[in-house]
Amino acid sequence: MFSHFIVGDEQISSIGRGICVLLGISVEDTQKDVDYMVRKILNLRIFADESGKPWCKSVMDKQYEVLCVSQFTLQCILKGNKPDYHMAMPSEQAEPFYNDFLQHMKRAYKPELIKDGKFGAYMQVNIQNDGPVTIELEPPASTTDPKYFTKLEKQQQRKEKTRTKGPSESSREKSVPRNKEDPSASSGAEGDVSSEREP
Repeated sequence: MFSHFIVGDEQISSIGRGICVLLGISVEDTQKDVDYMVRKILNLRIFADESGKPWCKSVMDKQYEVLCVSQFTLQCILKGNKPDYHMAMPSEQAEPFYNDFLQHMKRAYKPELIKDGKFGAYMQVNIQNDGPVTIELEPPASTTDPKYFTKLEKQQQRKEKTRTKGPSESSREKSVPRNKEDPSASSGAEGDVSSEREP
């Protein structure tokens, strides 16, 4: 993959062969997540070895470059046809978090091979993607973290809301005990699940 970023008419960063990382920072992300993501990105075996065998070598094995950019739109949740970004970390917190991610990656690899865009800038991103190969990475959720359950509940509520209601009586009966056990679960009949976060 070859990539470069342009702000206005100025090319501010570029790499040759390597990985382009689009980093979506969530309000729920922690330092533990940074550690995991850096380790995973640098050790992903996505390149071919010297004999051409695919999926054998990491970016560190090949001594390739890494180009990073903060991409808050990856935290998008659609409300109908409108994107909502309330799960993205606010920029005043996300910028130091992103800078910490970069520093962590530089310490784990070679600083001169880690490049980045311009935080918060409107950029033209040019990516020549081999394959193309695009891999989505998320840190594992901790089952002891109460935020994990909150996230699962929200996902379940969204699924319930979008699920088509069946006309049968038995399906309505099945939903009654679930709602008694978990009053926060949505049957899909109420309003927008996300409205409780809005003023």
